[in-house]
Amino acid sequence: MNKFFTFLCLIALFGCKEKTMTISEGITFDQQTDISYGDDSEQRMDLYIPKNRDSVKTIFMIIHGGGWKAGRKSDITGFTFSLMKRFPQSAFANINYRLATETRFGLPNQTDDIQNAINYLVGIAPIKSKFVLLGNSAGAHLSMLYSYRLGEKEKIKAVVNIVGPSDLSDPNFKNYSDYSFVENHLVDPATIPKGNSMGNFASPVNWVNKNSPPTISFYGNNDQVIPLSQKGILDSVLNKNGILINLTNFRVDILIG
Repeated sequence: MNKFFTFLCLIALFGCKEKTMTISEGITFDQQTDISYGDDSEQRMDLYIPKNRDSVKTIFMIIHGGGWKAGRKSDITGFTFSLMKRFPQSAFANINYRLATETRFGLPNQTDDIQNAINYLVGIAPIKSKFVLLGNSAGAHLSMLYSYRLGEKEKIKAVVNIVGPSDLSDPNFKNYSDYSFVENHLVDPATIPKGNSMGNFASPVNWVNKNSPPTISFYGNNDQVIPLSQKGILDSVLNKNGILINLTNFRVDILIG
């Protein structure tokens, strides 16, 4: 029996919301919302699978922003729908993750959640499928950090980085209005190796190597939150490691073709 069909039957049995949705003429997806991929109430995803499931070669994982302590998947549902129209033969998983609080660190919980969501999807996806991690702001930071530090290169095909902090030690980023929260609540100090700093440990640029996935980045010249210096730092490190980048056009279609 087709693994996707089995999965959809299980979803129906256990009460998740399932329906067929039409994005535009000839583009139809099966939609399941608020699927649990972990024990915490925040570990939920919305999953969209093309009707022709056997054609799926790529799964987009969409990771929302919100300063690591806010935001939710519904913030970028509309954006996800626009991607589904552009890439109708891909599947899409729009995820919530455990948010940082005054009493709960963001990392490693949030990169663990990406791993947990991937593990869940691997269990139901065609073996040939690979992942594109796409995030905005904090979600872009998490997409890069997971892909460069923890992602197996055969699973992560590309990263789409939309104004993601790439270097938390950048003096310009330290002007971020909520930097004190980042400094004190983003990373569990017990997970930081001795002699390393939070800023270095949690900065995606410090984990780039020659096997890192192709990365497509978008930054704004007048962004008041994420300084443009983050782009320059990231570009430099990616270029030194020979990683394919494209900063002007949305060319994920080339990478996932």
